[in-house]
Amino acid sequence: MTAVPLFELRGISKGFPGIKALNDVSFELRAGEVHMLVGENGAGKSTLMKVLCGAYRADRGSFFHNGKPVTINDPAAARKFGIAVIFQDFTLVPYLDIAQNIFLGRELSGRLPGLIDRRRIHAEAKRVLDMIGFDIDTRILVHRLGVAQQQMVEIAKALSQDARILIMDEPTAALSDRETERLFAIVTRLKKNGVAITYISHRLSEVFAMGDRITVLRDGRKIASVLPAETTPDRLVTLMVGRPVHSTYTRPSRPAPGDMALEVKNLSGPSGLADINLNVRAGEIVGLSGLVGSGRTEVARAIFGADPISAGEIRLFGQRIDGSTEDSVRRGMALIPENRKTQGLALARSVADNIVLAGLGRLFPSGIYIPARAIKAARAIIEKLRITTPTPRRPVATLSGGNQQKVVVGKWLNADARFFIFDEPTRGIDVGAKAEIFRLLDGLVHNGAAVLMISSEQIEIVRICDRAYVMRDKRIVGELSRDDLTEANIVRLGTQQ
Repeated sequence: MTAVPLFELRGISKGFPGIKALNDVSFELRAGEVHMLVGENGAGKSTLMKVLCGAYRADRGSFFHNGKPVTINDPAAARKFGIAVIFQDFTLVPYLDIAQNIFLGRELSGRLPGLIDRRRIHAEAKRVLDMIGFDIDTRILVHRLGVAQQQMVEIAKALSQDARILIMDEPTAALSDRETERLFAIVTRLKKNGVAITYISHRLSEVFAMGDRITVLRDGRKIASVLPAETTPDRLVTLMVGRPVHSTYTRPSRPAPGDMALEVKNLSGPSGLADINLNVRAGEIVGLSGLVGSGRTEVARAIFGADPISAGEIRLFGQRIDGSTEDSVRRGMALIPENRKTQGLALARSVADNIVLAGLGRLFPSGIYIPARAIKAARAIIEKLRITTPTPRRPVATLSGGNQQKVVVGKWLNADARFFIFDEPTRGIDVGAKAEIFRLLDGLVHNGAAVLMISSEQIEIVRICDRAYVMRDKRIVGELSRDDLTEANIVRLGTQQ
């Protein structure tokens, strides 16, 4: 390790209306080092990285490259120093194909001036995708991909730039354990090649497995910078939240399941789903596990009525539903989708508007909207879920990812739903908030609700669920009872040929 950092930020401050996102933060990146950046949602991690890559301009502070002062005012200036970013919120163009997205703005020229060598672009895109073990047709339009697949494209896009400084903001949030292992291998290889890596993660296992150094932010300030060998997971969480918090979650005892809440029989659909059979009873949390692309989200969307079905039937509390989202919501079903920004929130509206949206009929049976009642209902949810926002009237687009996820959950609580589908409920959420979400799930089922939970983190399925179904190739290939619910059994069923 050299004495002079490859890149350094000193005294960075950044404010937005009503909030001080960063306050005198210093941060350094060294060649061949993985520098973990941790903190609660809203601590300033993503803001600091956006300042580094030129997406935001700092209000105050300095930049140094190899010890020499430099200026970064925009993304183009950052790219000159070899800075590439894998954002938590994707920067893909939906109606361009995979290869076009990977090389967007860096298209490879053809033999004649002004022409693009599309064949070479697809070949290079395929090469980069092969590096991360993602076997897919590069001509597929991005909007047809699931969240996890889009994340793989984002990773390939960053790697294609031959970056010397790579910023990874929750890169494994939507990946299964298998894809995560591939990513770790890539990070190790880049590190050996002298790349400086900043890695933002809420998964403490990743922080200690991959990190050479750990910096903690809290409320926009740098709290500490430590070596992994000098701290523990619980100590790290205490630094992050400012109070002792258990970093693990223990499933409490639950009463025996009640009546059948959901029955899915022989469900098939145009998305490739085939012969799906599952059920969930009141008072239980049932997991749905499998590798990326196995069909978990497709099942959730088909049950909720967001995607069409071609065969089979769905019964909710004993009544057959007609396959529309309106009927599902009317009968008490809720979907917390994996992509909160495009499917779960009205980003241009306020926090309060989003929270009351799904429960308008319950709150205002007369059809007359009463603002004071809406704000009161929103404040109750904000307090219950500890949503960090200066006011209910703040635009939901300005909240951190974890707080946005809480808003999505909150709107269905406000609608008095009885059956919940949680698709990756803890994606991009810090450890303290994860425990709150898990306690929320327990509270729901203890009050008689039923939950179907999808998660790419097998340990979450094992710790939280009463039983689980495992998917492979758009089919359910096994059901695991509580006694058989282990990570090893999930992997065995999910990968068996």
